[in-house]
Parts: sequence; C-alpha cells; structure tokens
Amino acid sequence: MRIVVPAGGIGGARFLRGLKAALGTDASTGPDQATDHQITVIGNTGDDITLFGLRICPDLDTVMYTLGGGINEEQGWGRADETFTVKEELAAYGMKPTWFGLGDRDTATHIVRAQMIAAGYPLSAITEALCDRWRPGVRLLPMTDDQVETHVVIEDERGRRAVHFQEWWIEHRAALPAERIISVGAEDSRPAPGVLEAVKEADLVLLPPSNPVVSVGSILNVPGIRDALVDKTVVGVSPIIGGAPVRGMADACLTAIGVETSAGAVAAHLGSDLLDGWLVDEADAGTEVEGIEVRSRPLYMSDPESTEAIARAALDLALELRGDGGR
Repeated sequence: MRIVVPAGGIGGARFLRGLKAALGTDASTGPDQATDHQITVIGNTGDDITLFGLRICPDLDTVMYTLGGGINEEQGWGRADETFTVKEELAAYGMKPTWFGLGDRDTATHIVRAQMIAAGYPLSAITEALCDRWRPGVRLLPMTDDQVETHVVIEDERGRRAVHFQEWWIEHRAALPAERIISVGAEDSRPAPGVLEAVKEADLVLLPPSNPVVSVGSILNVPGIRDALVDKTVVGVSPIIGGAPVRGMADACLTAIGVETSAGAVAAHLGSDLLDGWLVDEADAGTEVEGIEVRSRPLYMSDPESTEAIARAALDLALELRGDGGR
C-alpha cells in the first residue's frame, strides 16, 4: 500500500512509529528500498523559526529523530543523551531569546541545515539529506519549500501585537488568549516537490492525532494540498479525548479559531469533504458527525503496543471505507 500521513510533531511521530509496526516495516529501511508498503509523510513546517542564525524545523526533526531512533523518549522532542553547553554559552553572552534553546547534538543538525540553506538547497532536498543519516523508513517531505510561519495575535502589557507561534507556545505556554492565528506566507506557498504526486498515488491517507490548527491546519493551508486530499479516502485520529487535548495546548488553538474542544467539533472543523472516517476515544463514544463515519476505541498512546493498535484501527477503517474502488 501507498499511504500518505500529514503529520505534526510528537503525536504524529509516535503515530507513525505505530503505523510502521502495524505494517511490519523495518525501521532501518530507507525510502528508496523495496518494501511491501510505502509511507510518505507530509511534515508541518508552520512551526519553523529562525533563531541564533539557524533555521529550526521542530516537526520535521521530531519525526526524523523518532523514527530514526534518536529521540528523547521521555519528552518526545530533541535528542537522546543530550547536553546543553552551547545553550549555556549563548546565555552567558546574553543572547536572546532565553526561552528557546537547542541541545548540542540537535545544534549539529541545524548547522548542517544552515550550511545547505546558504548553499541554495531547498528544504525538501535538505530534509532528504538529513534523513540519509537517520533512515526513518518513510519518505519525509516538508509541506512546502517556501517559508511559512505561524504567528499569533495577542494582547499583553506591551499592547496588541503578533508574535511567532513558538514564543506564544513555549514562553507564554499559550496562556495569553490568542485573538488570531495567522499562517504567514501560506497563501503564496506551493507544495514541496513530490507532495501532490504522493497524494495522487496514495491508496489512502491517515491523519494522526496532531494539533488540528497549527499542525494539520498549517499543512492544509498550503494551496493545492487540501484539494488533493479530498479526492482520497482519509481517516483521522482525534487529538481530543473527553474534551481535553491528549497533550499540549491544542485547546488554546481551537479557542482562538472559535472551535469547541471536543472530538466531534474537531472532525466537523476538518470537514466531511476531507474526512471519511474519524476515530474517537471510548470517552467520546456516541459522537456523531454528519457525513463522517465515527468509531470509538482507546486512543491513549501509552506504550508501543497501544500506539500500534491505534494505527492499525485507523488503517483498518480506511481500508473498510475505501472498499475495492477507493475514492
């Protein structure tokens, strides 16, 4: 099978690991090696930011590290066995911001990316080069090679202003109410090479439990991607359980766009033109969304076995809804 997965960070990466287990693919296989199944990941780049002269791509790196065996499993992001000497030295020089810091191992990845950007390589080629080392066993594509950044309009003691999503998310912990969430540059962006082709050739599409506003939403904001996806059988996994995010602060993002924090409301927001099926947790059993097949099952990715079971359930529902003819 050829499967496309539009994915954000931690939730998307862990779901992908479960999907690979469900499909029986080897973590050491590269995207060009022959396997029974091919997974193409469309990675969110709306969270990307430039700091300390480095272009930081959190979601791409989280997927790459997680599937490549280099992730800090406890926190779900960053490198395992990390040290922070560079971060400490930057602070000693008074470099800002202090709310964001890279580990030393992670910094090496960003130096490679910075050198390739300076040499004129697009993000898709850079991501492919980085994956040559990590061999995640999927084809990892950025949603676009163009610069797209998520900004948040807030009001604080400095007045009404727009800040980068990372500042709102990390420094302020999304505690400042967001008046608007803006995908800067999205309207003029184009899908990265290979994205639309992968969707066209896909047998089905699975949406992991990523943030529906700033992860999945950012990917869908790139012109052409949503239109391509609606022609496919798409099954999503709810990131909301019992009226609360599984992790993170997706509720603050949903509030900013006027969507209730519930499994049903998120599905309705994504739309029945996009979603064919939607998995919700048992806590949300009975959820109904017009035009979307809703099934309930345990959705907490508490260990590899439960994560594999969730991915398998999404896959089975997609195959059931696709039937022989597909969509």
